[in-house]
Amino acid sequence: MAHIVVVVGMPASGKNFARHYAEENHIPHLTTGDIVRIECASRGLDLTAKNMAKVSDELRGHDPCELTRWLLERVDKEHSLQPMVVLEGMRSWEEVELIRSKFSTTLVAFVTGREIRRERYVARARGDDDPRLFEERENRELEYGTAVPIAMADFYVLNDGTIEETIERFRHVMLMIGATV
Repeated sequence: MAHIVVVVGMPASGKNFARHYAEENHIPHLTTGDIVRIECASRGLDLTAKNMAKVSDELRGHDPCELTRWLLERVDKEHSLQPMVVLEGMRSWEEVELIRSKFSTTLVAFVTGREIRRERYVARARGDDDPRLFEERENRELEYGTAVPIAMADFYVLNDGTIEETIERFRHVMLMIGATV
């Protein structure tokens, strides 16, 4: 059975380093954001910050664990024989508890100062990142409950330096996790 590494963090904290690490090391990586993007596309919606927020709110509105349930179904069907799977996009403690009820789990939080995150959010210029809506996005993440999984993480990756430093910090954490699974 797969060991799940849950990656959490505020927007622009560096969670994408986990995706890149997973891809480079042939570790399955699934994210709730991908589900939201797929749902937007199926509705014919452009991938704007407002559309992503609306669809995410709708999908999480009636059941905060809905997106995580979808990811866990994919893990069961497609990746259960893998030694490790990386999941990203959990926003609440309920989601972490759901994962932990089904799989051996390690929670890793990427942390970065707010002003650095704001600068990165603006610089990355993704379609679903509107710099004018940074505060709104921050507040929505906090309303989802994102602060609790960050506070309760098993490991932290400080992302306040160079790309190389952050990659090395995450690599070190993954090696520690791998040694314990």
